[in-house]
Amino acid sequence: MKLFSRTFTMLEQSLDYASLKQKVIANNIANADTPNYKAKDVRFKTELEQAMAPLEAYRTNPKHFSFKSSDTSNFLVTTRSDVVYNHNGNSVDIDKEMSDLAENQIYYNALIERLNGQFNTLKTVIKGGK
Repeated sequence: MKLFSRTFTMLEQSLDYASLKQKVIANNIANADTPNYKAKDVRFKTELEQAMAPLEAYRTNPKHFSFKSSDTSNFLVTTRSDVVYNHNGNSVDIDKEMSDLAENQIYYNALIERLNGQFNTLKTVIKGGK
């Protein structure tokens, strides 16, 4: 018998993603003036595959998305090497990084709110609805 629903696992994985994304963005901002530094990003595809891993999908067309199970809990961090924004070979766009930082913070806060809601629901059940 599972004590917690799959929601907790999904929220935990989402928080892991948001945490990693925060670290990558902070690293990019810290290296904004480093010559030849290439900005990094966390790929969403890996997160999506993990979220969809437990689902079984019936594909009626080979062009439909496949839902492959993935046992890895790591997200893919990629380097953006196709662009150069600064004269010193650096590919960090500080405006984009700050925008991503704010967006990731909102995402993280929403996840925390949802997790708190789950715990409050459990607390209500434990107290017998009081």
